[in-house]
Amino acid sequence: MKRIRYGPYEDDDLGLSAEDLMEMLGDLLLDSGFDGFSEVTLDQLREALRRALEGRGVQDPARIEQALDGLLAKLEEEGYISTEERREQVRVQVTDKGVDLLGFKTLKDLLGALGRASPGAHDTRHASTGIESAGGSKQWEFGDALNLDATATLFSAIQREGLQVPLNLEERDLHVHQSDYQSSCATVLLLDCSHSMILYGEDRFTPAKRVALALAHLIRTQYPGDSLRLVLFHDTAEEVRLGDLARLQVGPYYTNTRDGLILAQKILAGERKEMKQIVMITDGKPSALTLEDGRIYKNPMGLDPLVISRTLEEVGRCKRAGIVINTFMLARDYALVQFVQRVTEMCRGKAYFTTPDNLGAYLMMDFLARKTRTIH
Repeated sequence: MKRIRYGPYEDDDLGLSAEDLMEMLGDLLLDSGFDGFSEVTLDQLREALRRALEGRGVQDPARIEQALDGLLAKLEEEGYISTEERREQVRVQVTDKGVDLLGFKTLKDLLGALGRASPGAHDTRHASTGIESAGGSKQWEFGDALNLDATATLFSAIQREGLQVPLNLEERDLHVHQSDYQSSCATVLLLDCSHSMILYGEDRFTPAKRVALALAHLIRTQYPGDSLRLVLFHDTAEEVRLGDLARLQVGPYYTNTRDGLILAQKILAGERKEMKQIVMITDGKPSALTLEDGRIYKNPMGLDPLVISRTLEEVGRCKRAGIVINTFMLARDYALVQFVQRVTEMCRGKAYFTTPDNLGAYLMMDFLARKTRTIH
């Protein structure tokens, strides 16, 4: 990759750090008409940065123009962007570090109305004997951490021996504190990119992409043992890199939920995690499936019995594999609600009726509030 050398820079940096610059550019890059980060030219990025600076109240065009080269150099030196010369044009790509920062900005926005949250790892239904106690005590068994519950241990010995000194302790008297058993989780984000996501003048796809950025950052920073993979479904289904998320566009036209579930299961089958889930964001009922001969069967009218039955077969396979499906509906048409209710009942997941405006908040609330505990 060819490194680009910027021209002489003598002005100050307008008091902006590289992190400030990336936050300023975040909304412009996600909302603009750019095909994607990897397709942004240096001239386009300069124009976006110029608009961002003007939005910050820097009104002197000469000062902005003088500062641009130095600010872009700072972004590259800090590792947020990389540049490459192709076909007599300088192309700019946002690095993984830059995507992480954009995800963090999105995460802060999404969590702004939710109050404080300090997630660590995923709580499960089971109890363990870790250092931090969160429940009752249990009789010690081989393999348990010796997080001794002194009161329960002495009470057991006194019940058996009576109150005497010295008190004879036996192995069966040992009791240990229980804590929540915490596990790692493998998540596949199943994102509908069929044409309906931008129909009727409402962009449902951009908010969904923001959620994926936020989820990626959340998992990398708060759940380092977790994994997150991204699958798009439309006429068929395909896995894409999270780093390519910002350049994705809507299309083709139909909603092949079944192919998305099949690919998600293949991905999760290769993950060595104790918890596995599919987070599906969609605005329409299944309307297509891939036949045995490779042809795509399509029917956008109502609930097609063939499409629905084949799709629910895959839902059943997810259930048998212990995969939870959580669904976020961006529409409330009768057919979609019927289908999602069936999925939720079969996989014991969660279903949310939501809109593009509050999609992110609902999704993050569900991810952070996953806490059920049974103390035996």
